[in-house]
Amino acid sequence: MQKLNTGHYKTFAAFSFMLMISSCSNTKFLQEGQMLYTGAKITVKNDTLSKKEKSNLKDALQEQLRPKPNSSFLGLRPRLYVYNITKEPKKQKGIGYWLKYKIGEKPVLLGDVDREFNKKIIVNYSENKGFFNAKVSSDTIAKNKKAQVLYTVKPGARYLISQVNFPVDSTVINSEIQSIKDKSFLKAGNPFDLDVIKAERERIDDHLKNRGFYYFSPDNIIVQADSTVMKEPKVELFVKLKNNTPPISKEPYTIDKTIVFADYNLADVKQGKYGIPYITDSVKVYNDLYIIDSENKFKPKIFDRALYFKRGDLYNRKDHNLSLNRLISLGVFKFVKNEFVVSDSLNHKFDAYYILTPRPFQSLRLETLGKTNSANYTGGEVNLNWTHRNFFRGAEQLKGAIYGAADVQVGGPKDANNIIRIGANAQLSIPRIVAPFRFHSSSAYVPRTNINLGYEYLSRTQLYTLHNFNTSFGYVWKENERKEHDLKVLDVTLVAPEKITEKYLEQINGNTAAGISANPSLQRVVDKQLIFGPTYSYTYTNTMLPKKNTFYYKGSVDLAGTITGLVSGADAKAGDQKEIFKIPFSQYAKMEHDFRYYRKVNDKSTIATRFIAGMGYPYGNSTTMPYVKQFFVGGSNSIRAFRARTLGPGSYDPRTEEASFFFDQSGDIKLEMNAEYRANIYKFLNVAVFADAGNVWLVNEDDNKPGGKFSKDFLKEIAVGAGVGLRLDFSILILRLDLAMPLRIPYYEEGDRWTFDRIDFGSGAWRKDNMILNIAIGYPF
Repeated sequence: MQKLNTGHYKTFAAFSFMLMISSCSNTKFLQEGQMLYTGAKITVKNDTLSKKEKSNLKDALQEQLRPKPNSSFLGLRPRLYVYNITKEPKKQKGIGYWLKYKIGEKPVLLGDVDREFNKKIIVNYSENKGFFNAKVSSDTIAKNKKAQVLYTVKPGARYLISQVNFPVDSTVINSEIQSIKDKSFLKAGNPFDLDVIKAERERIDDHLKNRGFYYFSPDNIIVQADSTVMKEPKVELFVKLKNNTPPISKEPYTIDKTIVFADYNLADVKQGKYGIPYITDSVKVYNDLYIIDSENKFKPKIFDRALYFKRGDLYNRKDHNLSLNRLISLGVFKFVKNEFVVSDSLNHKFDAYYILTPRPFQSLRLETLGKTNSANYTGGEVNLNWTHRNFFRGAEQLKGAIYGAADVQVGGPKDANNIIRIGANAQLSIPRIVAPFRFHSSSAYVPRTNINLGYEYLSRTQLYTLHNFNTSFGYVWKENERKEHDLKVLDVTLVAPEKITEKYLEQINGNTAAGISANPSLQRVVDKQLIFGPTYSYTYTNTMLPKKNTFYYKGSVDLAGTITGLVSGADAKAGDQKEIFKIPFSQYAKMEHDFRYYRKVNDKSTIATRFIAGMGYPYGNSTTMPYVKQFFVGGSNSIRAFRARTLGPGSYDPRTEEASFFFDQSGDIKLEMNAEYRANIYKFLNVAVFADAGNVWLVNEDDNKPGGKFSKDFLKEIAVGAGVGLRLDFSILILRLDLAMPLRIPYYEEGDRWTFDRIDFGSGAWRKDNMILNIAIGYPF
């Protein structure tokens, strides 16, 4: 994140100028007789429909019409303008071709509109929604070389369902259909709707698939509508099997043998009937599973845990999908294929084949990163990551990484506080719950036991050196695609300081002769810290579902030193602080909640909102929260009008600090709110308008942080910022540029915190002090 300089200002000014230029009329580029098509307007005339029903029908019909007019942004057509001003390229490549045909957009003309075709589309859609007597007329309004097509729809009365019939016969499949007819989506009194009929066929198919009817298809069901028996606009429906339904589709099938090809390679294995590999002599039988693994790469029990089908089971789609998903989630197979082959047609049995192609078990990846920030730091990072995906032949993943990073102050003081980090970590992830109790999961996701171990060496030259050790043991499991649990039974962090310089001690204790005030809070950064205890987080999200409105929630709880503190009777406030290995252990309770709501306005725009609330409370053996467990705000993923970790606590003014380096401002309580409007203006180019608000506070009074304690006046200490942004979405990478400015600064005098009256975009000094450019990867939330 950095403050906006003159060059950045010119870039954004140029972008704004381009949008302004594009507002010039595109019609001057049209040839004689051509008219620019600006879209269609639909009017629905019907006295029996409510205003909402008319609006819904009109919106649905509007989506059916073709072609769509040229894309627009804020009433302008910048892509059409780019197409018009770019000369016809001589070759189908180069910058000219890219500008005209990739960035630009060819004009959509009135001559491109087939009104008769659109009228047929409108009638057809209306009939599918129960308007069997729909009539459509069209007209055109033209002015200044622009034309709009008007469609007037008279849908007539909408036909309702008078009765739904499920004819009875003596077959097994009919008996299954009869058992679920009371849950039908088709209800008497509801409007006739082809989409509901399709959903009903899918509902019946889904039930039958879970009752053994593997070869059944929704196309085997026909829903007949009879409107001749009623004088009113009503239809009687008959739901039944088609006469030409194949016999194999009417019979439920059971599982005979389950055969696993654990190490399948198309180049090395001969194919048999149905594309199934030939079964070799190297077959192992394990709990009714037939496993072909000639090189003994896998333990048989991983397939027994993943596969739900047992011999003699009735086929069902749920277990079918669960088995496939669990095999995929093991993370060790590149391809997973499943086939069912009839083995006994008389008794309706088939064999289940699982054909698995393993991924390379080991991989090595080198990553490099360059970075710069607003504190004049420039640096880089190197990461070497190694992964083994089948360490003990049971799909156990062992990951190891070593890394090194350096941040050097360029253009800063001579005794700059450069930062050096060197570390290593390892994780063993076991695809099951390793515990003294039995854990059963019917989820499509394999539960995992994770063991982590890490170390980091951190040196801030001229200041201090820290050694950070951490380890954890816990479990991760998902109930379904929406709900995930992460429980660390034990999470341990040990921070050991080394080489604390006189310069840093001077900042802590103060130096009257040098005019440096004491800042005891800096001592917490270099204190020995021992933090241990359980942590738990729960995540719920439906953002992967194709819904208009989606939701994300993550809640976490961190309980450190609770049992040890209670058993030992620790009371730091009374001077009775307990130690382990001569290190005081931390005792606190912390929780955090992250709510996100996404509302899809249309196909190209979304409103995203977020609310975060968190609190940490030290007690027993601690009077303050460990520095590494406190909350921070500001930066590219938080309140973007303020630099990272420079805001708060409360109304405390960080400008009063006399240290020659930036000290991260932290708090025990956090509140943050964000809102963002996102719009797509071209395939990979998105724009955003956003507002952020929030702050952090302390639980207890700190004389060195006046105004930092949480109080009933906390709302007066909320910081507010707003801005605009560009997002370049290249699928594998989203590059984000957010330009923000503060609107409310909590450490100003109480009556002077809003800054609207001081906004001056024309002033270079104001822009330098207030405009913050955040460059980041990915969306902020």
